[in-house]
Amino acid sequence: MFKLAANESQLEEMKLIDAVERLGLGYHFEEEIEEALLRMYESPIKPNYDNDVNFSALQFRLLRQHGFNASPDNSPSNHLLPHSSPYIKWKTTKKDDTGNFQATLISDWQGMLSLYEAAHLSVEGEGILDEAITFTNLNLNSMMANLSASDARQVQHALDLPLHKGIPRLEARHYISVYEEDRTRNETILELAKLDFNMWWKDIDVASKFPFARDRLVESYYWALGVYFEPMYSFGRLLIAKLIAILTIVDDIYDIYGTSEELHLFTEAIERWDNGAIDRLPEYMRLCFQEVMDIFFETEDWMTREGNPNHLCYLIREMKALIKAYFVEARWFNEKYFPRREEYLCNSWSGGSVYPLLTVASFISMGDVATKEAFDWVSIRPKLLTSSGLIVRLTNDIRSKKEVKRGHDASAVQCYMKENKASKVEACEYLENLIRLAWKDINKDVLKPAALPFPFLMRTLNLARLAEVIYHHGDEFTRSAGRTKENIAKLLVHPILL
Repeated sequence: MFKLAANESQLEEMKLIDAVERLGLGYHFEEEIEEALLRMYESPIKPNYDNDVNFSALQFRLLRQHGFNASPDNSPSNHLLPHSSPYIKWKTTKKDDTGNFQATLISDWQGMLSLYEAAHLSVEGEGILDEAITFTNLNLNSMMANLSASDARQVQHALDLPLHKGIPRLEARHYISVYEEDRTRNETILELAKLDFNMWWKDIDVASKFPFARDRLVESYYWALGVYFEPMYSFGRLLIAKLIAILTIVDDIYDIYGTSEELHLFTEAIERWDNGAIDRLPEYMRLCFQEVMDIFFETEDWMTREGNPNHLCYLIREMKALIKAYFVEARWFNEKYFPRREEYLCNSWSGGSVYPLLTVASFISMGDVATKEAFDWVSIRPKLLTSSGLIVRLTNDIRSKKEVKRGHDASAVQCYMKENKASKVEACEYLENLIRLAWKDINKDVLKPAALPFPFLMRTLNLARLAEVIYHHGDEFTRSAGRTKENIAKLLVHPILL
């Protein structure tokens, strides 16, 4: 059994935990990691690490990543924390008399990077972490010219997208190459990470599972991998990939191909959830409707064979809500109606976001640990879920160059511009701030005590991460020839050389 450095210092133990998780091995050692972090959370900071920003930032990040409510300062007003709870001493020891971060930090690129990564797990009211992001971003950019090529690549990767917002399996693929160049690396852990990745890569077996690899199916599977990559969730990945693939077709039907009457009939057919409704549909809609039905029948059959509780009704409910919201947006397009920003986003939260549907789909594959309470949690649209949905809606609207497919296209950007007589730049700045606030809400809602067990919360968090990666440089799902193609190749095509 793997042991977490029982005879090592607390810093070495944290570095080992961090390496294991970033290399994609964390799911093998969940209990050991949780026990180590609980000890860490309940123990005071060792005196010799009091002024070590790398230690403090790493400890804070690891604890927050696992839902422990670590504080970024030693404020006595935080009643939720045990008296000995660790905190990051940036406010008291890393600032000078003028209130600015001390110049000594600027020469410590590893401490700076650790602080940068940790600061992205902030919640509302933690202004010190917002300051830390600005400070570290500026200085990491300026110091890259003096770093080695490998260190500069590591810094640039983080500045492009912080670890907290990255897709875990893709981050593991990147970190394996980083860890290979670490002179303090643990060779056993590195070899295990490579073997684990290659075994996983072979188990995925895209060539036989998707021999035609047509349209968006491979890209859809890439999304599914972002939700979870662990071997035991293979059915869930297939279900999510199929849902995304068919929904791209449904989305095009509502955006481009369907007439008002046809869309009304399709929406009605989904609402009735009855194969008898298929007769009134045009041929192309019949094919799509039947594909949707087949996916759900396959899912019900799988649950029966596995002996899992039948929670298909929740998946059907979310599909109906999504189609209704698509129909509302199509009606807006046809009537050349620009909704107010709140009306537009409310339609997304109530059903127009695919995230509630994908969240339910991800829970289904988690077997009998997915209780009725977990599915009911999705139905009430908790803050964590709506924040994730807001991120995907706004990142898509802001960062992708949307095509005006009907001569009229409502988006959050255009709704804000029209409602506030604002410029596009002003609208995007406002909406980007909403994304930042949504991340703070997500970070808060995964802290203990949480509404659901941590593995379920991670599914929702990973969906928000997917949006950040897919839409970071534009719509890289629709136009997948660039970065998405490279990322898919890293995960699904090229194994790691041992």
